Amino acid sequence: MPHAEWNIADAKSKLSEVLNRAEQQAQFITRRNRQYVVLGGEEYRRLTGDVASLKELILSGPSLEGLDLERDPSLGRELEL
Repeated sequence: MPHAEWNIADAKSKLSEVLNRAEQQAQFITRRNRQYVVLGGEEYRRLTGDVASLKELILSGPSLEGLDLERDPSLGRELEL
């Protein structure tokens, strides 16, 4: 993927330009030898896909209808201590 590189000082002073360019290609910003990537929203959504929330995953899971969830009332086995 093509990209442009910025140091943190330039990126801060030209934030609008960084964001405008991010719509066309990835923008790498370097701070203390670490790189961060700025992507346009459409590109980010394309890469991450449509991720469901935890609630949506649980609700779309298998039905528990008919599953016996009653607890066994027995005390279990005896242990000698």
